[in-house]
Amino acid sequence: MSVLGTLTRRVGHHRWFGAAARLLVPADRLVGRLTRGRVVALGLIPSLVITTTGRRSGKPRSNPLLYVPDGDGYVVIGSNWGQTHQPGWAMNLLAEPAAEVDVKGRRLSVRAEVATGAERERLWRLLVGEWPAYRTYVERAGGREIRIFRLVPTGRGVPARPDGHG
Repeated sequence: MSVLGTLTRRVGHHRWFGAAARLLVPADRLVGRLTRGRVVALGLIPSLVITTTGRRSGKPRSNPLLYVPDGDGYVVIGSNWGQTHQPGWAMNLLAEPAAEVDVKGRRLSVRAEVATGAERERLWRLLVGEWPAYRTYVERAGGREIRIFRLVPTGRGVPARPDGHG
């Protein structure tokens, strides 16, 4: 891991970091879209771009997320930097679990499964091993359950869109 990546993990639990990171999300989305997921989060943490279907609009919505690989799938968490409300992408997955991810330049169709029970605990350990600040985010979330999703590939690759959008 790079020195900058190590530093990022150390300061990730600070409120100022979450506020600054939220401001950078639009730029991160653009870079992720332009590089088809090859560069996300400045390459500091393992990241993917998830494209969900907007639960109200029905339109594609793309978001960069930290992920942890798990077998053939990917684990993501709806921490929303410890805010008291659920992130929109997580609400979209609850309404429509079919999504697409761009991971390291590869585009895949996935189906989201909400982790519960022992599986949730196992995935939680994987996530905090990658991003220890998640422990702080749970404390800040005001009692809301932070959902953990396992994204399972459906076996279909997805061609890149001609407009270059997620």
